Amino acid sequence: MTVTRPAVRPFRPQDAEAVAGIRRTTEPFLVLTAETLLWKVTSSPASQRVRWLVAEDADGTPLGCAETGLVAGSTRADEGFLHVAVPPDRTGHGVGGALVTAGEARLTEIGARRAHTWVRDEPHALAFAGNRGYERRRAARFLGLDLVRAALPPLPDPLPPGVELRTAADFGENLRPLYEADLECAADEPGEVATGRMPYEDWLRLNWGRPDYDRVLTSVALVGGEVAAFSVAQTDGRERYWSGMTGTRRPFRGRGLARLAKLDSLRRARAAGIRHAFTGNDATNAPMLAVNRRFGYTAVGEQWRCVRRLQG
Repeated sequence: MTVTRPAVRPFRPQDAEAVAGIRRTTEPFLVLTAETLLWKVTSSPASQRVRWLVAEDADGTPLGCAETGLVAGSTRADEGFLHVAVPPDRTGHGVGGALVTAGEARLTEIGARRAHTWVRDEPHALAFAGNRGYERRRAARFLGLDLVRAALPPLPDPLPPGVELRTAADFGENLRPLYEADLECAADEPGEVATGRMPYEDWLRLNWGRPDYDRVLTSVALVGGEVAAFSVAQTDGRERYWSGMTGTRRPFRGRGLARLAKLDSLRRARAAGIRHAFTGNDATNAPMLAVNRRFGYTAVGEQWRCVRRLQG
């Protein structure tokens, strides 16, 4: 296949289906629909300065895409992100290079001094990033579970003393208890960027306002009526499920509550007709990796967090 040097332009709403398809092709474990992608494009907080770019051929066919912006919640205003996706059959024709060049230029324009990205754990992809000055920092592992065949254990009956299981839907519009729990757990997640306290309104928009967020399948473990652990469910509305975040607040750790919340969510997801579950963990997050493997999750991919200092 002959591909002319691609042009790079801003994302248009009519690109949503094609760009979502490109992302799913490059990262098959993603649970991403055109609706969710369009929401990401239009609903990110203004402070993030998010912009999507599309590389296209002479006929206007999208060949690849890039997401750019400032890292949400970072304690530094100059931390940017650049996520490039090019399908395997489009690599080697300058598509990725064109998107990286345009994406880095855009990050420099909005004041970013470092670009964070994720790179597949494959020789070609790592070489591509390394040749452009990106340094490997952290690995993330992606796992998948066939929910139809998974041998999920039953929920404890009775539940441990003082423990209740609820869903996010049970909280109605009062999501502040979940907000506080999420921020506490996120602060302890392994990562490359130091984050501060995200405003409640931004948190709502970035997390709970997503069209793929499923309040009925998101499980919350309460202890004495207080949020202790939770497991967020995102779905494509059909048969694919993503664990957005599973965590336990510090005073309640070591009691198996995150596992309990996730088990409850997975069992209800299966009852609702979900067939495939996916999740991602930092490679150093041994406790959560162990929980997922006990449920029967197996490896479906690995990526590296890579960082480059920008000129400017």
